[in-house]
Amino acid sequence: KKGEVFNQTVLNSRMYMNPNGRDVSSLYLDDGYLFFSINPVEILVENDSIDMEMRIYEGKQATINKVIIKGNTKTHDHVIMREIRTKPGQLFRRSDIIRSQRELAQLGFFDPEKLNVNPIPNPQEGTVDIEYIVEERSSDQIELSGGWGGGRKSGGANIIGTFGIVFNNFSSRNFFKKGAWRPLPAGDGQRLSIRAQSNGTYYQSYNASFTEPWLGGKRPNSFTVSVYRSIQTNGTTKKVSNCPGTPCRYFFKTTGVS
Repeated sequence: KKGEVFNQTVLNSRMYMNPNGRDVSSLYLDDGYLFFSINPVEILVENDSIDMEMRIYEGKQATINKVIIKGNTKTHDHVIMREIRTKPGQLFRRSDIIRSQRELAQLGFFDPEKLNVNPIPNPQEGTVDIEYIVEERSSDQIELSGGWGGGRKSGGANIIGTFGIVFNNFSSRNFFKKGAWRPLPAGDGQRLSIRAQSNGTYYQSYNASFTEPWLGGKRPNSFTVSVYRSIQTNGTTKKVSNCPGTPCRYFFKTTGVS
């Protein structure tokens, strides 16, 4: 403003790509003006004062023509497209691109450092193609653990083992497709989890769950089905029917579905 000390850094932050979005360019780019430009020009320098003129070219508002996805070798296009906020026919908005980048990174299927967006403008037509470039990374998890704990028998101890595996980009619709098993059908963004824990005859636990994050495919309504089973016993292997006078096998079983 008039009377302030000239500061080039402050001037630039007010015009171009302020991280907080409080700059002139962001206001225009969030309203479709992809071809906008602003250039400060020194029109007078006299003694200790300077006159500045902001020369603005607005251009036409750009409409999104095509949305292009490149680099996805496993994840299917529709899984990426449902996270993207830029749709063909809409006005170009910089904030939509930033939000799309953030939500694609949160999926966990892609390397966030390699995620890139490349607008391809067409000033003659007043349109822009938006190209999203991704690079797949493994998002599955495996758990193997073991422990040594006190047993029920005097002086005895048990080994407790746990095995679990989680597939975070599973595809149930390709379950019966022979060529899709590499090693499991993948690419639809579904989650399949299997876990087992046991210390032999005393205790066993098994559970499995399946999650569809976009039930129906139109809205992010998550639907999960899980099954579990646990078996606790007194440790003996002899059945009740043939163990007179000796400790018999008793057990408590729990099975559930949610």
